[in-house]
Amino acid sequence: MKRKSMSRFIAADPKVCHGQFTFRGTRILVSDVLELVAAGMAWDKIIEQCHGSISRPAIAEAVRLAGRVLAERGERPVSA
Repeated sequence: MKRKSMSRFIAADPKVCHGQFTFRGTRILVSDVLELVAAGMAWDKIIEQCHGSISRPAIAEAVRLAGRVLAERGERPVSA
């Protein structure tokens, strides 16, 4: 698997976190940040916990992309 650029802030690289989607230039998993957003944590607090390695636009992009994937797969229910 080659490095895969998902968007401006998100990429997957087989050499970083086993190829899972991370915020570009970090080892911060997009899925972890989305879990924090879903838990209701304030975005500024998430950025603080990530030592400023990600930004509000990066979090917004992750949420937008997650929403797009959900909309595209909307015809198939996903168990929670």
